[in-house]
Formats: sequence, structure tokens, C-alpha cells
Amino acid sequence: MEVTGVSAPTVTVFISSSLNTFRSEKRYSRSLTIAEFKCKLELLVGSPASCMELELYGVDDKFYSKLDQEDALLGSYPVDDGCRIHVIDHSGARLGEYEDVSQVEKYTISQEAYDQRQDTVRSFLKRSKLGRYNEEERAQQEAEAAQRLAEEKAQASSIPVGSRCEVRAAGQSPRRGTVMYVGLTDFKPGYWIGVRYDEPLGKNDGSVNGKRYFECQAKYGAFVKPAVVTVGDFPEEDYGLDEI
Repeated sequence: MEVTGVSAPTVTVFISSSLNTFRSEKRYSRSLTIAEFKCKLELLVGSPASCMELELYGVDDKFYSKLDQEDALLGSYPVDDGCRIHVIDHSGARLGEYEDVSQVEKYTISQEAYDQRQDTVRSFLKRSKLGRYNEEERAQQEAEAAQRLAEEKAQASSIPVGSRCEVRAAGQSPRRGTVMYVGLTDFKPGYWIGVRYDEPLGKNDGSVNGKRYFECQAKYGAFVKPAVVTVGDFPEEDYGLDEI
């Protein structure tokens, strides 16, 4: 095969290995010697450079040649973008040996011992009184959350189930329907109003995450915050969506 010169200083190739089941796409300098190139491959495939045998495959995945001259430059071989370089390991390691993390011994530490260390993120947060270790800020956040919940409860108490309503959510046109549920939910905190729209403008059938809150057809149900719901004499409007 004739080797032609190329001007691009780098080349993007796929790396495969006899030790791994995956391929990696990497960019390398053509000015690397094969010995230097092998050293860079060590961290990628897990094989020692001294135990590597390299094979070059073309874009069509046909074998081109072996990269067996340690002092030769990578660019002296017909390596082009999209080619594959396959690493054959001769260290005696097994296929997938470096992929099975269950075989790696994991470092564990008890909560008590971790709390006593002074070089951890938790220790820094405690010393700086940040995040959940800032009692004043945490108390304020809890008070604000309690106030929002009380306000939502008061708003929700004025929205009876079975009432006709109009929903005016930000970024949406007004939608009319019937109040089917008022109260707390499992999918998000706070008080929610379950509405059965007159037309298929909703997101569900009255159930969320497998829990049913009310009955309606698919795409007719929605849950909105009490603040966007107005109860009143809102007759049904026909948007003609059922005919689409």
C-alpha cells in the first residue's frame, strides 16, 4: 500500500482492544512515535505499553498493517480520520477484566469517622455555615415554605370540587373545565387543583405516576396551582379540537 503525506497535524481514530468490549474515538498528534502513542493508550485500554501489539484498520474496517516500529511516527503510517487502531494485549489479562468494577475493592468510611475529618466538603460547609448547616438560613427557608403552603391551602379551600373554572396559566391561553380534585399530591409538594378540561388540552387522564386522583379521558386532565384557577359561571366552549 502506498503511503501518502498528509498535512493535518492530528488524526481522529477509533481505539479498540482485546481487553475491552467498547470502542473509543480519540484524537492524536501524527508526530507521536509509536512508543509514545502506546504510553497514551495505557490509560485508555488498561494494557501496559510493553505488552501491546497494534494493528491498523481502514475506514472500511479492513486490515492495513501492524504499527510495529517503536521509533516510527504515527503519521508515517496510512492513518487517516475514521481509521481504527486495535490493541492486542499480551500481558495475560482477560477480556473485560478492567470493565468489571464489582471486582474493585472499594474504600468505605463510617459516618462517625467521616464527621471527624477536617478535609471534607461536609467539614467545610459546617465551618462556613453554608447550605443545610446554616441554621438561620434553613429556618428562614422552612418558614417561607410553610407560608407558601398556608397560602396555597387558603386558596384551594375556596375552590370546591365540581365547580366550573377557568385556568389562566402563564404562557397559555385561558382554558375552561371542571374542578375534579383539590388537595395534596404525591408527585409534587403543595396544594394542587385537578381539572378536567372541556377539550383535550391537558397532559393526563387524572392519574400521575400510577396514582389516580380523578377520572377523565386521556389528554383532558391537568394539575395546576390554585393561584391560576378562577371559579365561576364558565359555560363550555367548543374549540373544535375533537375534529382535528
